[in-house]
Amino acid sequence: MNNMPQTDLPQHIAVIMDGNGRWAQMRGLMRTAGHRAGLTALRRVVEGCVELKIPALTVFAFSSENWLRPRQEVQFLLALFSRTLQREIQRLCDENIRIRVIGDINRFSPRLQALIQNAEELTKNNTGLQFTVAANYGGRWDIMQAAKKIAASVESGELTVDNINEERLNHALCLADLPPPDFLIRTSGEKRISNFLMWQLAYAELYFTDTYWPDFDKSALISAINEFTTRQRRFGLTGAQVLPTQKQVQGA
Repeated sequence: MNNMPQTDLPQHIAVIMDGNGRWAQMRGLMRTAGHRAGLTALRRVVEGCVELKIPALTVFAFSSENWLRPRQEVQFLLALFSRTLQREIQRLCDENIRIRVIGDINRFSPRLQALIQNAEELTKNNTGLQFTVAANYGGRWDIMQAAKKIAASVESGELTVDNINEERLNHALCLADLPPPDFLIRTSGEKRISNFLMWQLAYAELYFTDTYWPDFDKSALISAINEFTTRQRRFGLTGAQVLPTQKQVQGA
């Protein structure tokens, strides 16, 4: 699918899958048709990441703010999530993909919570693509729940205030066991992160495309990754400081 060296590829791609409703409306369809088409696009991107041997993929499926959408649309999205978990679990197992859901799932129905837990349990030992779905997730919620965990540790005497640092906070956040996303893709032309992985995206490369999510395919994924490989990631250093390091890596 691609001849780029594995060392040049992103190790963790985060995606804001935006534009399903507008894609449908442009075609005179119900917004729900856009969400169905968006699921097909997600399958293509997952397949692309597997073929490219990308270690981790995290997608923003349902934000904590999405509850404010029309009730029928919310109900459709949650029903679609349930059906997808049931239908895709065998494929995930066959392709050695591990799936996890991050976010406050307690607001979901007991049935959906059970489906999530079952999918996570069945795939927990899979060693291929680490596929994470953010559902009823918000970056502020993530930082808040991490702060509560740390506060509880301080209250119990397990931790002192002086021991609180970035590493401890990071450990309390979602995705703590994965490398932080180094590449964010957002579709539909919007240029913001919309409360998604606010801590984890601190040094990610951001990529915005006007393509609506249902039209985002493997070739679009390759184009985005090609863009990623052209960027110099400096992490606060100068370009001159980074270049010798990059040459050492390439020559290793």
